[in-house]
Formats: sequence, structure tokens, C-alpha cells
Amino acid sequence: MRTATQTSPLHPALAGLALSGALAWAAMSLGNIGWLQDHGFSALTVAIVLGIVLGNTIYPRLGASCGEGVRFSKQTLLRAGIILYGFRLTFQDIAHVGLAGVVIDAAMLLSTFGLAWLVGTKVLKLDRDAALLIGAGSSICGAAAVMATEPVLRARSEQVTVAVSTVVIFGSLAIFLYPLLHTLQAEPAWGLRLPDFGVYIGSTVHEVAQVLAAARSIDQHTADVAVITKMVRVMMLAPFLLMLSMKAAPTTSGHQHQHNKLSIPWFAFAFIGVVVFNSFFPLPAALNQLLLQADTLMLAMAMAALGLSTHLSALRSAGIKPMILGAVLFAWLVVGGALVNGALGRLLA
Repeated sequence: MRTATQTSPLHPALAGLALSGALAWAAMSLGNIGWLQDHGFSALTVAIVLGIVLGNTIYPRLGASCGEGVRFSKQTLLRAGIILYGFRLTFQDIAHVGLAGVVIDAAMLLSTFGLAWLVGTKVLKLDRDAALLIGAGSSICGAAAVMATEPVLRARSEQVTVAVSTVVIFGSLAIFLYPLLHTLQAEPAWGLRLPDFGVYIGSTVHEVAQVLAAARSIDQHTADVAVITKMVRVMMLAPFLLMLSMKAAPTTSGHQHQHNKLSIPWFAFAFIGVVVFNSFFPLPAALNQLLLQADTLMLAMAMAALGLSTHLSALRSAGIKPMILGAVLFAWLVVGGALVNGALGRLLA
């Protein structure tokens, strides 16, 4: 009995980590399929889908033995994955898009997130956390931003999954819409000549994978500019989280705000530190690639764990309002993004 008591706390963590890891490995393998890559479905998207499937079929019978490891994947590995995400970015990326690209990214982030809060909470009467999560995913970098925002808001799993769902749906739609818009802008009826269509895509499409898929359908130059613009937008995740931790500290009914220091996303500081290090002390390419693979694995495990802990009944209870908010934000990203790119692109060129 003594041995069993000593070892029993370890078993749930190992079992849950193994399950999350297996789903992440499967998602990463499926993410390499050409058709999925061409349609902007990354390993993170596939991981949450696999997690939801198992979470609503087999996992309820395994929850007691896997719960600890799944929670560890969803919380600790998520933070580690966001930190390692910094190895994808350098300050040199900013130089490639120039001042106009940075200002356009910032303008789209702030306007989209502000619109999410306004429409979500004031018009649609959504729960604040749900609206902010959808706003984070739409305005910065899709599922990764939603997952990074969740610890700051202490949101529920079903709210996170609903927010990720809006990213998947509308980001996937963007993959087919933007090449069509590129064709239309050459027509006199369109009436808007964007200074750089790559900046437009990178500053308005949700996920990095979706940006690449949409831009690659046009040409290589557009794809290169779009991805760099998107990376600069991703770099804004850290200051966004720091601002959010100060302005949107969670509350409990009938109580005052919890002390701000409890909601400061410390991993955001580590993320910034990694970007700084990667900018001035680049690692050998092989080591950098290894770290990026580890990062993808950690984030995929976090997404799989999120899916495992999400029940479809909770998604159904969320109703249509989150999708309406996602649609409103998508319309702003497409139409408002074109106007912002046209105006600021010419002004700051």
C-alpha cells in the first residue's frame, strides 16, 4: 500500500501526457498532408479536432486516470509553447515590412479587438471572456492567441473552444476569399488599389497557416510579404497580453477585482526575452528547427488537451452569438482592413 500511495500521483500525469502527446503526434503527421496544408489547416487545428472527437467518445471513461496530465498539457505546456514561439520571430522582421506594415498591424489589432469587446459585450450581450477570446483570435494570431489569452482571463474550456472554432471557420473562408479579392482589385469597379496585397493579407487573416495558404495562391512575393507582416503581428501578442492583464483582470460575482499580479502573464516576458535573444544571437539552423518542432509539439498537446476537456453540449449551449461576433470581425478584417491598408499604406509609404 505504501508503494501504491507513493506512485499513484504520478500515474495520472503520465497517462494524460501520453494521451495528449499521441494526439499531438497524430495531428502533426496529418498536418503534413498536402491538401490540409494547402487549405490552411495547421497541426494545432487538427489537434483540437482530434481532441474533441476523443473527448466526447472515449475520454470520459479515461478522465480519472488522465486528468492530471491533460491539465498539465493545457496549462504548463501551453505557456512553454508560447515562450518557444519566440524563436520564430526577430526584430529584423520589422525592417522587412517597414513602418507602414507595423502601423497597419497595430491599427488592425486594436480596432478588431476593440470591436470584439464593443459588439460582443454591448450588442450581443456575450460573456466578457468569450468576447475577448474571440477578439484575441481574430486580431492577432488565431488559435495561439486564444490559448495564450486563456490563462490571463481564466476562461472556461468551452469558451476557448468556441473562440478557436471562429478562427477555423472564418480563417478557412479567408483562404478562398483573398485570392478572389486580389483578382477583383484589378477591375475598375473595385476602385481600391492596395499598396501591397501581402501586407493586407498578413495584417487581416487569422492564422499563420491560413495567411500562407491564401498568399501562396497569388504569388511568391505576396506570400513572403504576407508571412513577414503576420510575424510582426504575432510579435504584438506579448504587449497585448500585458495590457490585457492590467485592464481585464478577472472578477468574481460580488467581489472586487483580484490583485493584478495574479493575472500578469509572466510567460509573456519570457516570450519577449526569447525574441530578443533570437534577434541578436541566432541559433544554428538545425537547433532552431529542433526548438520549433518542440514548440509545435507543446502547442499541439495543449490544443489536444483543450479538445479532450471540451464537451459538445457546452458548445451547443454557447448558441449562435459567438459565430455572429466572429462574422462581424471577419467582415471588418476584410473590408475595414482594405480601407486601413489603403489609407495608411499610402500615407506612410
